[in-house]
Amino acid sequence: MKVAMPAATFRRYQYRRYLPHYQKDDRPLFVTFRTRKPLKLSSEARTVVLQHCLHDDTVTITLHAAVIMPDHAHLLFTARRDAEGWTFALPEILRAIKGTSARSINILLGRSGSVWQDESFDHVLRGNESLSETVEYIRQNPVRKGLVSKPEDYPWLWIAPALCGLCGAGTPAREL
Repeated sequence: MKVAMPAATFRRYQYRRYLPHYQKDDRPLFVTFRTRKPLKLSSEARTVVLQHCLHDDTVTITLHAAVIMPDHAHLLFTARRDAEGWTFALPEILRAIKGTSARSINILLGRSGSVWQDESFDHVLRGNESLSETVEYIRQNPVRKGLVSKPEDYPWLWIAPALCGLCGAGTPAREL
């Protein structure tokens, strides 16, 4: 017996916090989440976060681009569908990435407590918004913050190989 795939939907999630969160099936999401002050992520901690993002690529998300900064992370991804055809929900995706990375960071740093702020900012890319412009924004973030002079020099920047040609000189995906 075949089960019909759910139609694309536009969902609104209301967390217990203040910001509403929206998700449209099969549309890219641009998500930003910040560390709890005064925590700044070390080099090793940024590597851990990027590894957790890459782990979820092809499982719950299709990751298009990611940059892990000392105090925040930008991700551009499309939520994947589960075996029954339902799109993985944004709260589930963020809980997995933020939760597992926080646990790993706390173990790495020998600390306990929250790593990430509860809230995150998310934006569904609309039809007229450019995937390449969003990738370029992510790519240039370390340059704008004065951490490197060229995006390619920032070790915690990852762009999907298929998108490297869309922006500037491209930033190849690298093994961590």
